[in-house]
Amino acid sequence: MSALFGRWLWLVTWMSIGAAVGGWLGESFFHRLELGAWIGAALGIAVGSARDVLRAYRVLRWLRDPSVGSAPRGGELWGELAYYIERALQSRDRMLAQEKRQLTQFLSAIEASPNGVLMLDADEQISWMNSASADHFGLDPQRDRGQRITNLVRSPGFVGHLQSGDYEEPVTVVNHGRDLTLMVLLRRYGDGLKLVISSDVTERLRAEGMRRDFVANVSHEIRTPLTVLSGFVETLVNLPLGDAERRHVFGLMTQQTQRMQLLVGDLLTLAQLEGSPRPPVDRWVDLGGLLAQVEVETRGLSNGRHVVEVRLGIAPQGDEDEQELFLAGNPTELMSAFTNLCSNAVRYTPEGGRIALAWKRRDNGDGVFEVRDSGIGIPREHIPRLTERFYRVDGSRSRESGGTGLGLSIVKHVMQRHGGAIEVDSEPGAGSSFRLVFPAARIRSTRTQATED
Repeated sequence: MSALFGRWLWLVTWMSIGAAVGGWLGESFFHRLELGAWIGAALGIAVGSARDVLRAYRVLRWLRDPSVGSAPRGGELWGELAYYIERALQSRDRMLAQEKRQLTQFLSAIEASPNGVLMLDADEQISWMNSASADHFGLDPQRDRGQRITNLVRSPGFVGHLQSGDYEEPVTVVNHGRDLTLMVLLRRYGDGLKLVISSDVTERLRAEGMRRDFVANVSHEIRTPLTVLSGFVETLVNLPLGDAERRHVFGLMTQQTQRMQLLVGDLLTLAQLEGSPRPPVDRWVDLGGLLAQVEVETRGLSNGRHVVEVRLGIAPQGDEDEQELFLAGNPTELMSAFTNLCSNAVRYTPEGGRIALAWKRRDNGDGVFEVRDSGIGIPREHIPRLTERFYRVDGSRSRESGGTGLGLSIVKHVMQRHGGAIEVDSEPGAGSSFRLVFPAARIRSTRTQATED
């Protein structure tokens, strides 16, 4: 109101001055006072408005390009108007900057999500996608933006689901080129827009498959000896057997019972390994005593049927025999891993063959327990799957030899819990070599202890 009043007062002043001057000039030269006053008043208003026109021009020029500087401040009406316009523009810029930051944070959160998020417009063209979605469908986030999704993702299941319009249930999409299985969920939003949410369920489905196979294998492994035992019990009940036949039947029943006991024991061992805490790194086990027990166990399993060679405590320096070696870990688990390898060597090496046990240190400090045999060997294509539960290269031979199919799986879990690894070299007819590699941080000698002290 003050600006409008000042503007009105300014024009009245100039109109009054113009009327006075015009009346004086009109009376002096034309002897017409009223005409001169009216002309003078009009000229006064024009002169008074000239400054406003100039200031209005400055405001308009600033509105066309606000980046040239701040709004013009001079002049009551136009300066105040420019001030409020500038405040409104600054408020708008702050709101836009805040919304931009929020949008950036929102997109960053979606980008960090392990699930794929892909947005489609009304024409099913890609408007935006995060890196997970691009990885799932094999797309480029920049190059493929604006492309029709069905031209890039040609999985029949996905295309059919997209075109069906029924998006209540998710659809499974298999990417055979990358060995991925995706669970894809579509949702509508906005005006004909669609949201494609994808998640990688490859490992989950693989784990479920392994779980089903595990249950099926356990059921099969237990059912077989139970069937045998049931048949023998029925035979003992229904048939009159002599003492020799009865002893033979009881011997076979004992074998099947021991087989089930071994299977249940290995299953319990696996369950304990998977459910218990990792072995401590500060609990040191006397490696010499542990390997001596392994040697005794191996010779007992062989029972003189094989040539067993033992070379324990050999190091690159050549004087490791004069030291005591210690290995950080759980002695029961370590003994289980060592004896499983040795029992496999005894089981699959023909009578008269050679079995060699060795402990050595590598140049990088890692410790290696090696079991080498001259047995039947393993074809190369089977080696990557040896540590799978119940995986057998030759099922019939494994069952005849008394194996449960869980030994190497137990070894794998023990080595993973101790930060180690399993190395296998084998050829059919040329024997096998299994090596358990322990990191240098888990090995200590009396010399190392003395140096630290």
